[in-house]
Amino acid sequence: MPQTGSYHHGDLRAACVRAARELLEEDGSANLSLRAVARRAGVSPTAPYRHYADRDALVSAVAAEGYRELAGQLAEAHPAPSTPDELAAVAVAYVQFALEHPALFRAMFAEPCDPTSEERVAATAAISEYVRGIVHTTFPGADAEALSTTVWALVHGLAFLHLDGKLDASTPEVVAAQVTAAVHALFHASPAMSEAAAARTAV
Repeated sequence: MPQTGSYHHGDLRAACVRAARELLEEDGSANLSLRAVARRAGVSPTAPYRHYADRDALVSAVAAEGYRELAGQLAEAHPAPSTPDELAAVAVAYVQFALEHPALFRAMFAEPCDPTSEERVAATAAISEYVRGIVHTTFPGADAEALSTTVWALVHGLAFLHLDGKLDASTPEVVAAQVTAAVHALFHASPAMSEAAAARTAV
């Protein structure tokens, strides 16, 4: 049980986020509450409210941390991909992150978040900018905004299809092969579809 004065144990904000992540991984989001986080962090029931107005604010902080970790994993896979193989490596890293941190990933993308959270907005924007940069480099001349949405939707959809058991996630190798094939299919389909459309127009 939390002890009186245990609030002064260190960085309460970080302790709450850490406790929330532990609870998410153990039980999912259904039972996540500020009271449960306080118990896990070993502080008084009201202590988390010093930093988080409500559950959504705390989830936003958790999501922001997740976005930063995801951005780091993507950059580690390749900082500036410009070929199908390099883009596929980034896509594989994205899906693997989701599989390694399923509850966190769902909290990042499927949980209500505080729209006023500057931390979350900034972390999300960094991911979006990274994807736009990839598209600008890999598909010069394309509509970067529209195509970045398409690329993100493809990779994000693959992540949830694997998470929800719709695609085989039995081994990292199987996942990597499926994601890589999907990315290469996107590259190969684009010129083929353009040629087909041009041929229909010419008829």
